[in-house]
Amino acid sequence: MRISESNWFEIEKYLQNDDRAVLPLGSTEQHAHLSLSVDSILSERVAAEAAGPLGVPVFPAVSYGLTPYFMAFPGTVSLSLTTYAALLRDILDSLYATGFRRILIVNGHGGNSPVQPVCAEWMAAHDGARCRFHDWWRAPKTWDMVQQIDPVASHASWMENFPWTRLPGRDMPGGQKPYVPFDKLRDRDAAGVRALIGDGNYGGEYQKPDAEMERLWATAVAETRALLEDDWP
Repeated sequence: MRISESNWFEIEKYLQNDDRAVLPLGSTEQHAHLSLSVDSILSERVAAEAAGPLGVPVFPAVSYGLTPYFMAFPGTVSLSLTTYAALLRDILDSLYATGFRRILIVNGHGGNSPVQPVCAEWMAAHDGARCRFHDWWRAPKTWDMVQQIDPVASHASWMENFPWTRLPGRDMPGGQKPYVPFDKLRDRDAAGVRALIGDGNYGGEYQKPDAEMERLWATAVAETRALLEDDWP
């Protein structure tokens, strides 16, 4: 049940019997030869496919996040941590005010992780509220599947290359890109990061057969759905 495909009457009726919701978090940033919206596309899609059979509402992905290190790549948009924390808190407050109590955040961008304490603070300030922060791509079963397919996998590599994140008419480079020097990325500004990583792929092949990606996707959807299905003990 995507919020974008629902009206308020339907959500009010849903809240008479359930209080779960899913909030995807994404980013608008470089992903080498893939869409600049990869993180938003994947977080909202895995959320929708996980929640669909359960009838749990999925809100539109928050399409901007924390990505200051990619600001030398045109098309990237980054929020400050203060702005992003306030935005997330306001969204959670709105969900609580209208009746939602159990919120699953499906995060699609590693750079967004610093706002996890906001979830803890929000729960402490709201009676009966629960909030789970789920990095879908590095959840245990999903990451294990990535490793089974190819342990050389990273940002903007094959592991984010699905039919729905590719851009029509763009060819992918062949071969496996060596890992970028991760230790050197930590003390570089955005221009320095671009100089180190080149096209934006952090390392690994650019594309795998769709059959392999379908296995990975099915695992991610099932693992995400399991977080909604349990009793939230």
